[in-house]
Amino acid sequence: MTTDILVIGYGPCGRETVERLHARGTPVRVAQRRRPADLPDGVGFTSCDVLDLAQLREAVAGAAQVVLTIGFAYEGRVWEEVWPRTMRNLLAACEEAGARLVFLDNLYMYGPQTAPLVETMPLTAHGRKPAARAAASRLWQEQGRVRVASLRAPDFYGPGVTLSHLGATGLAAVAKGKLASFVFSPDVPHDYAYTPDIGRAIVTLLDAGDDAFGQVWHMPCAPTRTSRELLAMGAAAAGTKLRLFAIPPLLFALLAPFVPFLRELKEMRFQWDRPYHVDASKWRARFWSDVTPFETGVAATTASFRD
Repeated sequence: MTTDILVIGYGPCGRETVERLHARGTPVRVAQRRRPADLPDGVGFTSCDVLDLAQLREAVAGAAQVVLTIGFAYEGRVWEEVWPRTMRNLLAACEEAGARLVFLDNLYMYGPQTAPLVETMPLTAHGRKPAARAAASRLWQEQGRVRVASLRAPDFYGPGVTLSHLGATGLAAVAKGKLASFVFSPDVPHDYAYTPDIGRAIVTLLDAGDDAFGQVWHMPCAPTRTSRELLAMGAAAAGTKLRLFAIPPLLFALLAPFVPFLRELKEMRFQWDRPYHVDASKWRARFWSDVTPFETGVAATTASFRD
């Protein structure tokens, strides 16, 4: 039997986690439906669909710890089915293997708030996607068989990350001197997490004692800025002038019924129509607080798109 770490999902945060573990010599495997083309030599791979319990049990077998960093199609009807099912499957597989679980989650489950987000806020039933994440949270919080630590992070950005509000239409466009676009207001303060910092935080939880499990942790972020300020940083790093188009609220309302992606974003406007702050004081008190400054992270992300 092996005692490695299994990372399910090799997206931006899964990749950062794997690279950090592999660099220090920790045995690590990746599991997802298809083998990543850029998987480092020496990192194992197991083909697995998390919605197939038999496949998941086979992938998790022998792992001492499991990390979940996957995403699904951004559709409420999909999330309502796949997130609770994924969590039930994971809990069953981890219980059988005796493995701990680190779950990279988002912050949707708090719903509309006006105060900084804290771990003790109640779970919401507002909107299909927030309710789906809340349902998945209840599943692991209400069971007592598997040790689970949830790392909840806001929108993220980082080198090569395109599926982000600061991604393909944001810093990637800025890096090439093109017009950037933003769906919501770019002038509302909003917290963003840097993907290398998220990878570091996941490894921190993997290294932590059992007392860090059975609870929620908020991902620490650099001091809150507006999205326009971050895009302007990217333009300065690229040596270009920021050109930015933000969809006016009236136009958004007119387009949303006809544009599937905007229709899915409509229920998430509460994250963007008011200041969005994440309180990570609990994390900082237990672990570390030296996150990457935006000046460093935005420059590195912009450079990755230029290269």
